[in-house]
Amino acid sequence: MLRSALLALSRQGRVRDAIVRLPVTRDVVSRFVAGETVAAALPVIRSLVDDGLAVTVDHLGEDTRVAEQADRTVAAYLDLLRTIEAHDLAGRVEVSLKLSAVGQFLAEDGEATALRNARTICAEAARIGTTVTVDMEDHTTTDSTLRLVGALRGDFPWVGAVLQSSLRRTIDDCAALGVPGSRIRLCKGAYASPPAVAYESRHEVDLSYVRCLRLLLDGGAHAMVATHDPRLVAVTEALVRGRDPGTYEFQMLYGIRPLEQRRLAAAGHTVRVYVPYGTDWYGYFVRRLAERPANLAFFLRAMLGRR
Repeated sequence: MLRSALLALSRQGRVRDAIVRLPVTRDVVSRFVAGETVAAALPVIRSLVDDGLAVTVDHLGEDTRVAEQADRTVAAYLDLLRTIEAHDLAGRVEVSLKLSAVGQFLAEDGEATALRNARTICAEAARIGTTVTVDMEDHTTTDSTLRLVGALRGDFPWVGAVLQSSLRRTIDDCAALGVPGSRIRLCKGAYASPPAVAYESRHEVDLSYVRCLRLLLDGGAHAMVATHDPRLVAVTEALVRGRDPGTYEFQMLYGIRPLEQRRLAAAGHTVRVYVPYGTDWYGYFVRRLAERPANLAFFLRAMLGRR
């Protein structure tokens, strides 16, 4: 119930404005968000790479309804990619992209606009020698997002897709997409969905995660195992034992379980850290609070001056 309430808050403009204005909020946000500009995020990215970790960078933004804002997001990604190139980071750093940030929800020609904009970003990524993973958003966008990923893969077969084990349909999506050369990030899912389309209990979501992961690994996909759950990390370590470390990777969020990230990297696994930056951090921040009670407790302690 608390998780659902927090996710509902992420869509309330009045609540958003109140929380964003709290000075303590930005202090806590810095734990999960690497800064508001590329220049601010760059030292974080460099530090992670120097520690032996790979990185995927997200320019925060979603649910864009204005074409000019979508254009600004494309420009921000091109600047980000050129910064990655200029600092010789393309071998360890890729980008993550929400299609709703580049026009997917525009009233007129939304999918066509998002596809055109995503192609521009992918072409620049290809030029500098890195990749793009297309984020998944709430369940209502799944068909559209996978349709656009399929179109992008026609020219850029390395484009990554994201699937959420909380959704009942994902086992079938893994069967269809879990083929050799297919980059798939598997996560539990951070969006509220109705019982008709999503599992309700943590146990069901976890079982779905393991079933989906087995399908991806057995199908020869490049499985990007996005979880902080100690049990699922242990299961994954068992499932990938003896596999080439270049055929899968662990993924975790910036600011969450950093010691575990380094432990896995030291054990020989590829570990990629999801690093968000930008001014539009509110939705991302609230989803991080909703995912883990410890994150919410951290925020509440900070608000009370006990961080």
